[in-house]
Parts: sequence; structure tokens; C-alpha cells
Amino acid sequence: MVRRSMRSGLLLAATVLLSLASPASAQRGASCHGGQSFDQFLAGLKQQAVAAGVSQRAIAEAAPYLVYDRGIVNRDRGQRVFGQLFTQFAGRMAADYRMQNGQLKIRQHATAFARAEKEYGVPPAVIAAFWALESDFGVQMGNLQTLRSLVSLAYDCRRSKMFQDETIAALKIIDRGDLSPAEMIGSWAGELGQTQFLPTHYFNYAVDYDGDGHRNLLRSPADVIGSTAHYISAGLKWRRGEPWLQEVRVGDNIPWDQADLTIKLSRAKWASFGVSYPDGRPLPKDDMPASLLLPMGRHGPAFLAYANFAAYTEWNNSLIYSTTAAYLATRIAGASRMRAPSAPVAQLSHNELRELQQQLVRRGFNVGKVDGILGQQSRSAVKAMQVKFGLPADSWPTAELLAALKTGQ
Repeated sequence: MVRRSMRSGLLLAATVLLSLASPASAQRGASCHGGQSFDQFLAGLKQQAVAAGVSQRAIAEAAPYLVYDRGIVNRDRGQRVFGQLFTQFAGRMAADYRMQNGQLKIRQHATAFARAEKEYGVPPAVIAAFWALESDFGVQMGNLQTLRSLVSLAYDCRRSKMFQDETIAALKIIDRGDLSPAEMIGSWAGELGQTQFLPTHYFNYAVDYDGDGHRNLLRSPADVIGSTAHYISAGLKWRRGEPWLQEVRVGDNIPWDQADLTIKLSRAKWASFGVSYPDGRPLPKDDMPASLLLPMGRHGPAFLAYANFAAYTEWNNSLIYSTTAAYLATRIAGASRMRAPSAPVAQLSHNELRELQQQLVRRGFNVGKVDGILGQQSRSAVKAMQVKFGLPADSWPTAELLAALKTGQ
């Protein structure tokens, strides 16, 4: 999910050449597999695949691609979650050209989009936004051998069980006749196709929308549209006919501690707090539940996130990515560009965020990895300490909060 590297082709080629299997390069994986070599591990994984119903023919076809690659493991361990300001990331990833291309794709493939909405209840704009962000409509799907990536991550200990399952799912895709091993080219983490499905999602949710007898998410726009809608509907539990995200305007005196994805209030309640549409029109005073989402705190953009927003955080648990994807979908559907903050929103530096996380850990909070990245666990801890110190509890870390943590006031 938007995890493609910016390295040059020469560097990538050098990485691949240096990372082919050797006794030394495989040691990271051996510890959680009883000391097995990669070849021993692979033999067991093939047996698991047979037990799961994969044919010997498919395993034989895949065998030349089932090679350990230390470079893939290094990428996995070195990846960083999104650390930009939301307005910076959304400004780049949800740019006007992506909105316009999304609207163009909806017109070009109107039949497939209409069918998908009728069958699965997912609006065209929602599908088109993921299609845009994941591959720019098939332009950037990755250039690495999927089976090599999957089996390397399966042997590594960090997420071994997950990628064993993904490897077996990829073999099932081959067995079903959707793709050949040579066609399986995608991102470094084994994601495939124009909306970057992991193989388990590909096998479980891909549909043949163009009627050619194959589910091809690399080259068939119709299959991409139908399959993405199927996954969002059945896999991510999309609620037909309901909204997902809506920009709003907030006043200065709302109870900031209520601005949290875990808190859902009726639109009537948010209206009573002074929340309105961006142009000042009042919200409907109805019982529809929504959360107030402030990705950059009370001075940044504000959104009402509805039940369907959970599909975005399930697709990618980065708050910046999921909010950007949902916002882009609203733009493709016809919403105006979000309002710019009235003044620049102050952001702590990477080192200051690390220091803040360290202070939170000392006070007993679990913030996950102390990495200078504001994830959900860090945001929750920030909010708790803002409440303690009597600061506006909008989950956005500030220099004032850091100073209070350091002095213990």
C-alpha cells in the first residue's frame, strides 16, 4: 500500500545480486524454524501447500521462483510508516490530477463500475480512489517477483506465519489458472495487481468481470473494479448507501477530548457543539453516528468519519493513508478541495517526537516502537496526557505538551 521504493534500478539490481540465498544470509529465519535451512523450510512449506489442496503441477511451475532473497527481508525491516503532515501527504497523493483521472476512469469503465455498485454497494469513487493511490491505475504495480518476496518473508521470523499463508495462496492462484508464476510481478511485500492485493485477498475476492475465464488484476480493468468492490464489501464490511468521510468546520470551544475515532456521536450532537459544513451550513440534526477526526489536531482539517471509514483503516492502518484515501474518494465524488488551515500547524521534529514517546513510555504508556512517528498508540497516549495537564485534548503533540512531560507538571 503505497510502499514502493524510490531507489534506482541500478541499486535494486545490486541488492538482488547481493541477496541471493547463502547460509549466512538465511540466519535471520532459521531461529524460528528449529534451525532449519531455507531449503528444509521450503520443503515443509510445499508439504503444507499440498495439504491445502495445491497440485504438484503448480508447485513444480513455481519452484524456480521460490528463492530466498535477503534484500526483501531488509526492505521489510527497514520500512517506515507515514511521517508527513496530513496536508502534505494528501496534497501530493490526492492531487487534482488523480481526482480527474479517477473521474475519467469511471466514465471509461462505466459498465463495470455500475455493475460493481449494484452487486456490492460500493460507490465508483471509493473504488477509483484506491485504484489511484495503489498504482496510479496500473502504471506502478511493482517490478519484483512475487513468489521470491513471499517465500523470503515466510522464512524470516518477523511475520513468518502470515507469509507462509500468503505463499500458499499465491500457489493456489497459479493452480486456479489466473496467473502464471512468471506473470506474478508486484511490490516487494508480495502485493499484486492494480489495487495491490495480497495473495489471500486475490484468491478469496478476485472475480472475473470481463468473462475471459481468468481473474487478472494486473491487466483487466473490469476484473480490478469488480474484485476491489468485492473485497471492500465482503472483506472490509462496507455498508451500502452510507457515507464514509465528510469535511466539516469546528469552532474553538468544542470538547476536544471527544474528537476520537473510538467515540461516535450523532450528527445532531456534533451540531450542538458547533460543528458545521465547511461553508457554515448546519449539519443535519439526525441520529447518524460519526466520529470527529482531526488528523493534525484542532488547528488542521476536520472531518466526520462514518462507519464506512473503518474500511479504510482496515485497508491500511496508517491514519494519514486511510484519511487521504477517503478524502480522495470524496473529491472524485464531487466534493470541494478541503480548506487550508488558517495558519501553519506546528509539528514537532522527528527527534522531538522520539523524545515525547520516550517520556510517554516512562509514564507507563505503550506507544509501540519509539520511532518518532505519530501512530495511533502515540496519539492515544498524547490525548491522555493532554487531559491530565488540562490542555486541549486533540491528540496532537505540541511543544507545550513535551515541556510539561519533561518538567513533570
